[in-house]
Amino acid sequence: MSKVLPFAAYRPDEKVVDVVAALPYDVYKRAEAKAFVDEHPKSFLRIDRPETQFPDSQDMYAQEVYDKAKEMLDADMADGTYISDEAPVYYIYELIMNGRSQTGIVAVVSVDDYIDGTIKKHENTLAAKEQDRINHIYNLNAQTGPIFLAYRDRNVINEVVNRVKQGEKTYGFTADDGVTHNVWLISDAADIEAIKSEFEAENRIYIADGHHRAASAVKVGLKKREENPGYTGDEDFNFFLSVLFPESELEILPYNRVVKDLNGLSKDEFLAKLGEVCDVAEAAEAYQPAVKGEFGMFLDDKWYKLTIHDDLKSDDPVEGLDVSLLQNYVLEPVLGIEDPRTDKRIDFVGGIRGLGELERRVNVDMTVAFSMYPTSINELFEVADAGLLMPPKSTWFEPKLRSGIFIHKI
Repeated sequence: MSKVLPFAAYRPDEKVVDVVAALPYDVYKRAEAKAFVDEHPKSFLRIDRPETQFPDSQDMYAQEVYDKAKEMLDADMADGTYISDEAPVYYIYELIMNGRSQTGIVAVVSVDDYIDGTIKKHENTLAAKEQDRINHIYNLNAQTGPIFLAYRDRNVINEVVNRVKQGEKTYGFTADDGVTHNVWLISDAADIEAIKSEFEAENRIYIADGHHRAASAVKVGLKKREENPGYTGDEDFNFFLSVLFPESELEILPYNRVVKDLNGLSKDEFLAKLGEVCDVAEAAEAYQPAVKGEFGMFLDDKWYKLTIHDDLKSDDPVEGLDVSLLQNYVLEPVLGIEDPRTDKRIDFVGGIRGLGELERRVNVDMTVAFSMYPTSINELFEVADAGLLMPPKSTWFEPKLRSGIFIHKI
C-alpha cells in the first residue's frame, strides 16, 4: 500500500513561472550556477544554489548561505511571486522534448513508505551530498526539488490524467532549452479519491532519479519527528515532494563512458584483449548500439561495433546490465578501472549529448569512448525489486524536472 497524497502547493504566479522555473541544482557546477543566476536573477536557481549570492571565496555550505536561501524564498512568498492553493489537489506535470511527451502526477509521498521499502531504491547515496540538501530543506522548511518516481501503469490513473489534460492548463511555457512544461490541477473530489485509492493498491514505487534528494527529505522528516514527539503522522514533514510517472511514459537514455588512456597497452594489444570477450568489427560511422549486449567504441578516429560474447551474459538483474558487462569484462580487467566512482581516468557522458560529444572528448582529453545501449525501465524495476543496486551512472533521464514550480512547505 502506497500513500500518495494531494497537497496545497506554493507555486509561481502564472505571469512569472517561466522565469522562476529552474533546472535541478546539481546539473550546474558552481561557476555555471553563478553565471546563470547573474543573467536570470528571478530564477529559482538562486534559492537552490544560494552561494551564488556571495563572493566565490564564500564557503557554500556555511549557515549564512542557507539563511540567505530562506530570506530569498520568504521574500518571494511575500511579494506575490508565489501563490498557494487553498485546498489539497494533485497536479499534472507534462514535459515535451523533441516532440515526445512525458506526463506525471505531482504529489507528496510517505517518509514511512521510503523507510519500509515500498518506495524502492537502486542507487547508493553519499553522506556529503545528502547533508547539503538536508540543510537546505531544514532551513527553508520546504521541499523545492521534486523526486522523480516511477510506477507500473494503472488504467484508472491514466484515464483521469488524460481527461483532465483536455481542459484548461494552469501553466504552459517553453523554456530556453526548448522543453515545454504544462501543468493542470486535479481538483475534483472524485478524481482525487480515485487516484489516491489506485496508489493505495500499489505496493511498489521506484525512485528513477533523485536518490540524494529523497534521502535528504526523509532525514529531515525524521529530525522533525524527534523535535515533535507528539507527531501524529499527518504533518507535512512526514511526506516529500515527488512527480510520479507511469512506466509507459518514461524513456531512459544511455550513459556513455570515456577513458583517459589504454592502461599502458598499445592499440593493437588493446584490440586483441577486447577480442577475447567481444566480437570486434569496424563501423562505417558513429555507432549507437541497437540491442542489449552491444557497445559502440571510438578509438584513434575510428568507430567500432563490439558485441559481448554470449557466454558472458547473465540473467542476474545487476550482472546482466550492459553497464555491468562493460565494467566487468573491459573497463576493470583490460583498462584497470576498478572503481568507476573514484577513478579519475574515467568520465561519464549523458546520452543527451550525442555521439559527437564522445568524439570531441577523445579528440580533446580522452583516448577511448564507449557508447552504451540504454538501461530499460524494466531492468531498473527488476534491480530495485531484488533489493540490489545498479552500478554508478547506469541511467540518464531527460527531460529534467524543473525546481521551483511546486514547493511543499513542511
